[in-house]
Amino acid sequence: MQLDIARLIDYFGGVNALAAAWKQHYPTEVVSTAAIYKWRARASLPLAQLQKLTALAELQGRPLDLNAFIQHQPQLERTTMSSNSRVIIFDTTLRDGEQSPGAAMTKEEKIRIARQLEKLGVDVIEAGFAAASPGDFDAIQTIAKTITKSTVCSLSRANERDVRAAGEAIAPAAKKRIHTFIATSPLHMEHKLKMSPAQVREAAVKAVKIAREYTDDVEFSCEDALRSDIDFLVEICSDVIAAGATTINIPDTVGYAIPFQTEKFFRELITRTQGGDKVIWSAHCHDDLGLSVSNSLAAVMGGARQVECTINGLGERAGNASLEEIVMALKTRHDVFGLETGIDTTQIVPTSKLVSTITGYPVQPNKAIVGANAFAHESGIHQDGILKCRETYEIMSAESVGWSHNRLTLGKLSGRNAFKTKLTELGIHLDSEEALNSAFARFKELADKKREIFDEDLHALVSDELVNITPDRYKYLSLKIQTETGELPQAEIVISEQGQEHRATSQGSGPVDAVFKAIESVAPSHAQLQLYSVNAITEGTESQGEVTVRLSKDGFIVNGQGADTDVIVASAKAYISALNKLQKPDERIKAQGMI
Repeated sequence: MQLDIARLIDYFGGVNALAAAWKQHYPTEVVSTAAIYKWRARASLPLAQLQKLTALAELQGRPLDLNAFIQHQPQLERTTMSSNSRVIIFDTTLRDGEQSPGAAMTKEEKIRIARQLEKLGVDVIEAGFAAASPGDFDAIQTIAKTITKSTVCSLSRANERDVRAAGEAIAPAAKKRIHTFIATSPLHMEHKLKMSPAQVREAAVKAVKIAREYTDDVEFSCEDALRSDIDFLVEICSDVIAAGATTINIPDTVGYAIPFQTEKFFRELITRTQGGDKVIWSAHCHDDLGLSVSNSLAAVMGGARQVECTINGLGERAGNASLEEIVMALKTRHDVFGLETGIDTTQIVPTSKLVSTITGYPVQPNKAIVGANAFAHESGIHQDGILKCRETYEIMSAESVGWSHNRLTLGKLSGRNAFKTKLTELGIHLDSEEALNSAFARFKELADKKREIFDEDLHALVSDELVNITPDRYKYLSLKIQTETGELPQAEIVISEQGQEHRATSQGSGPVDAVFKAIESVAPSHAQLQLYSVNAITEGTESQGEVTVRLSKDGFIVNGQGADTDVIVASAKAYISALNKLQKPDERIKAQGMI
């Protein structure tokens, strides 16, 4: 139930009149005008105060019918587990996914991914951890203002500060959720929280009640649930449901669970929990044993109707359950599950490539669904079978997950308006005419080098452009490479440092090594190179090369990306991009927290 608090306050004559009436009838429990203004700003008030408000109306001789003040907002369908055939897809790429080393994103990058997730059809977008930092709070709030179809969610620990920060951050969202959690395993309660089970239950209930002041869509998670005592889980889940939680998440936080045990665990917990048939049960599985997707599907078989996952399986340690694998398993094996999702599967590959480009985490070629080889057939027997009947060796089509509709029909003669329209179709929004003009100029340059332009080229181009328009310390200007068999390669690079040009020359064991040494001679970071990766953005020898460079210094890890038809130039851009991030780590929004 969501009440129109502003209209309810007006029913009593406004803020001042309500405060005066309250003081008259409840002299020992006076409520200030500031508190009433806060109720109105949050569009919610505590249940105890609502009960007193109802009694106050009785005392004034005008009984209050709360039904008249109910706001009917579109919410996720909530039915009992036996009749609900809809699986809610909860994406945590922007929160848990970016906890991968070096995968933290800027606010602009988070917004781009959030828009694409909405286009994909994700039900709930966990936009971050509002209490983690002012930057993450701002990013969540901006996403809440931007997204209109998906529910926008913020994570919070089970304490008042975190919950209120989450509530304020998601306030502008059309549909909003607070996701609060606390550890429930004996190991975590004793060694991490240093709290008794009774204290944990009390904290959980209090957090849920506070969250209900901001929204009636509240999710509660039992961290490390699959290593928790099921009797304790029954107690705490019953408590938080009574307090107003509408989704209960049972995470396999450390990837410890085995699928057949997970299904049994969910069935028993749902059956034994008081009110368990009135809420949505959720699974959140990690991939430490490579079983996150299997455990998620087992949880669904056990009664879960929400799955928490990330694009490309990105996430802490070995990662999370992969959204694309879960969705396509439910769709392809509908005969087994009989369940539906709201995902537009043709947007899976574009979303995967966008997340890979922004985070700098390339997708392995043999990755299910979104890997480059997922629909490739090398064996002659397989090729013969595919030519005769696709279903002989393919259980789904490449087109169904978005592999085919990626050809851009624009060329070097295309106009600015057509270019802008195509960006809009791809969910790419540039904030200014200057940024659009700059991106269009880069597009023209690329069209002169490549006969065929693909959607992936545009995503890479815009990502590169957003890096270039940022007032970074270092900028790439030009590069000259000399290589000859039997001789050490030599690189001559020109970069600018805060507007001042610097030229440097260096030799190396290879051209890339020479480039990196030349950059370091101008901009010494003394960082350790942890990863150097090159991927072709599209097919063909004319393809742009997308380079990822991961640098580490003093415990801080960053990824830099660069794209160009010349992979050596792309390498230089990627290294400089990483250097700039090392210079200003505070601008990378890192959503901490572990579920």
